[in-house]
Amino acid sequence: MASKSIQQRALRTFGRAILRTDEPMSAHTSFRIGGPARLFAEPHSQQTLADLLAFCREEGVPWFVLGFGTNLLVSDRGYDGMVVRLREGWDSLRVSGRTVEAGPGHSLPKLARKTAGMGLSGLEFAAGIPGSIGGAIAMNAGAFGGSVAQVVERVECLTPAGEQIHLTVAELAFAYRRSRVLDEHLVVIKSVLALDAADSDEIAQRMEQFQTQRRERQPLAARSAGSIFRNPPGDAAGRLLEAAGCKRLRVGGALVSPKHANFIVNAGGAAASDVASLMTEAQRRVWEQFGIRLEPEITLLGRFDLPMPRGPPA
Repeated sequence: MASKSIQQRALRTFGRAILRTDEPMSAHTSFRIGGPARLFAEPHSQQTLADLLAFCREEGVPWFVLGFGTNLLVSDRGYDGMVVRLREGWDSLRVSGRTVEAGPGHSLPKLARKTAGMGLSGLEFAAGIPGSIGGAIAMNAGAFGGSVAQVVERVECLTPAGEQIHLTVAELAFAYRRSRVLDEHLVVIKSVLALDAADSDEIAQRMEQFQTQRRERQPLAARSAGSIFRNPPGDAAGRLLEAAGCKRLRVGGALVSPKHANFIVNAGGAAASDVASLMTEAQRRVWEQFGIRLEPEITLLGRFDLPMPRGPPA
């Protein structure tokens, strides 16, 4: 719990150049929704990051690592812990032959475009996936038959105890929208990708085809957090949600997109409780009609009054 006294100790320890208190998370998520984080830190070095984790460990403060906030719903009450944002100073990039070393704060779509221009193939699927490479590794982001697991060679991480570890692709235990990084609450500090040499024009053509499909099927211009639910085995969450009559459902300012039923958009003034309520209703409809439990793909951070939309509704 980040009490006022803990906030004060944190400020004395790290200073306002690194840490702020009661930072509105609506400024840091693609939904543009979220109450304040009691502690909000932007470390510029690995040592400071380790020191922040140590502070949280000693004070019993929960923490969460933020990239671009594109797969996140923060409670209207905020987060009673420390949000650690890895952006500035964490976006390094080094390319040597077909090997790419990238910092966790590097933009995934920008990385896809940069490597494509260098005649390096493997990230075409990622050109339209917003977010950071660190977040993409944690959740094994993917689309159009491609995924991060197919291109990662190894990753450097910090454990919650502040230990630096190196993990190979096999040790990362990638699965559908999961990885050891996510399961063990690790922090990616560097990633090494192995790409393939290919004709840059052909790569660009494939990327444009994927982008065209995205523009046709997804509400890219709206304020959303991407796909709300994971696809269940052998089916698509969007198909189930549409068949259950979820398109255009609305709670307050939150709307199930008429373009794609697995997207909830902030249509104006939406609260996190609106989105959570809409998720619960959509999950209930799919469960009652198909007997399938949809699991959230987005992260829900903080406290919610509504039942968290993870299990079958009562």
